[in-house]
Amino acid sequence: MIIVLNDIFEQNSILSNPVIAVVLLNYNGRKHLETFLPSVVSFTKDAEIIIADNGSTDHSFSFLQQHYPSLKIIQLENNSGFAGGYNKALEQVKADYYILLNTDVEVTANWINPVIALMEEDPLISACQPKILSYTNKENFEYAGACGGWIDKLGYPFSRGRVFETIENDIHQYDTIEDIFWASGAAMFVRAKVFHELGGFDESYFAHMEEIDLCWRMRLANYSVKVCPRSVVYHLGGGTLPIGSRKVFLNFRNNLNMLRKNLPASTLAWVLPIRILLDWAFALKNLFSGNAGTFFALIKAHIAILRKSPSTHNLSKKKLISLTGVYNGSILVQYFMKQNRTFSKIVKKAR
Repeated sequence: MIIVLNDIFEQNSILSNPVIAVVLLNYNGRKHLETFLPSVVSFTKDAEIIIADNGSTDHSFSFLQQHYPSLKIIQLENNSGFAGGYNKALEQVKADYYILLNTDVEVTANWINPVIALMEEDPLISACQPKILSYTNKENFEYAGACGGWIDKLGYPFSRGRVFETIENDIHQYDTIEDIFWASGAAMFVRAKVFHELGGFDESYFAHMEEIDLCWRMRLANYSVKVCPRSVVYHLGGGTLPIGSRKVFLNFRNNLNMLRKNLPASTLAWVLPIRILLDWAFALKNLFSGNAGTFFALIKAHIAILRKSPSTHNLSKKKLISLTGVYNGSILVQYFMKQNRTFSKIVKKAR
């Protein structure tokens, strides 16, 4: 379902007077705060800006006290990751809407109003994201979410504007408000009531995939998730957890855990074995290519999943393919075998 930008959002009207909190989770991100926080302060009107510090050791707190004394700071004792950090911080924030914003994001003029106006019009919209472009190449989409997240029937996430390592140039090909499967955690607008109703992020994830898991649970609870490209932000990306074995472990472990939690048992029975075989193929490819770190990280992820007790979260019998934002096929087949490298070429096969 596609909704074309209409007069309401062109005028950026907010239908009521909601309380909005922009919450930045910081962990040793002083350099990012120095670079990106000025744009947040300059272009954030009618919303409170809150910095939740996840146990930083790089003097982020003293920097904020000196240069931004008027901003509210929530000090968390330990680094409990994206999921745990936000859960703990948002327990202390009273608002109708949370805007979860990475510290390495540059925002633009009027980046909040179009999204809030959209969510105010439809109370079933639980989360929304803006168009996310690359900070280093502002004509391109950014890897983490691009213009709205999708997923395929095997649980592989991709985005409007980014499939695996192929990142598209933004030529306004996705400039429509549309239902998506997941909204990027880099710049995620969330209806606070729904966030708490569903228990927030799964803290066992630490980082990576927690926003997809939350959006999946929102979808199972009959809420919708959308993208509002009228709002634009620029994301540096990769600033919190650099590429390495730890990131590989979290990505694979959390993705499989997400499938165990949210797929009906009848679907999981055939999806999980296929995913494990595909993961092993990827692991062996890396081992034979000399990348032993990735191989062992993936094996560690599988062991962690096997040790985890069976999930009891998914009481819904909704099939994944019944939800919007889901490609009823394999993006592995489309991307690697059929050489369809862009979102539009892949998704048109399902329409």
